[in-house]
Amino acid sequence: MDTKKSLKYLRAKKKVEALKGLYGHITVYVILNTIMILINANVFNSSPIDFSGFGMYFTAIMWGIGLFFHMVYVLIIYNFNSNFIRNWEDKKIEEFLNKND
Repeated sequence: MDTKKSLKYLRAKKKVEALKGLYGHITVYVILNTIMILINANVFNSSPIDFSGFGMYFTAIMWGIGLFFHMVYVLIIYNFNSNFIRNWEDKKIEEFLNKND
């Protein structure tokens, strides 16, 4: 029984770490892309401000695609609730623990 509790704890901890990584990724994405767009739009110098042009948003778009797949991975894969997979994992872990004895 103690093994199952520790396995649940480890799974929960892994999910929390994945969510923490996702939140960090989102935070860095928003901050850095905001700064990059403002710099490229000449907001911080005396040149005319210009928010037009695809090149200004290219990094944000490509990084956004990567961020989207990170979100899909964390929110769907880690929240995929399959008892078959969980039971299989538990059986395999117990099998390996008993094999080492």
